[in-house]
Amino acid sequence: MNSVGKYFSDIFYGLKSLWKGLMVTGYYFVHPKQIVTQQYPENRKELKMFDRFKGELILAHDENNFHHCNGCGICQLNCPNGSIEIIADSVPNEDGKAERIIDKHIYHLSMCTFCALCVKSCPSNALAFSQEFEHAVFDRNKLTKVLNQPGSRIKKEPKEPKAPKPPTDTVPKSNPAN
Repeated sequence: MNSVGKYFSDIFYGLKSLWKGLMVTGYYFVHPKQIVTQQYPENRKELKMFDRFKGELILAHDENNFHHCNGCGICQLNCPNGSIEIIADSVPNEDGKAERIIDKHIYHLSMCTFCALCVKSCPSNALAFSQEFEHAVFDRNKLTKVLNQPGSRIKKEPKEPKAPKPPTDTVPKSNPAN
């Protein structure tokens, strides 16, 4: 008798679940203005993804083709599946010290899981996600992208001149207790 009761109980809960889903569907059928489903691809021109959306990874450049990436490689180390590859070079700067510059910042979109560990770990906040989401291609090689634009350079903050130290007295002060 127990198995027959369980059988009818399962049927009851299945019908209850079906009725609940049909109620939601029926509500949106009679209230079409409250539907939040995007009519893609018909609304492709006015489609705006949410701010927290993780699209394609970008290296932000300003209008003068400067970026903030110093080529430290922390994003490459934190990427769990190796979708970021940084090819850096050392060149002497105006002070004669070796300075690291990016030759290529390569992003393999086909291997990316969009976990955002690279964006969160970047100390210079150079990486971000774009709103681009259409990544369907026939050739996988098109999913490998170079993030730094041709001729781009790192944006350097102007160095503030060091303030001169106040002069110190070379004559020892006498101790009044003696």
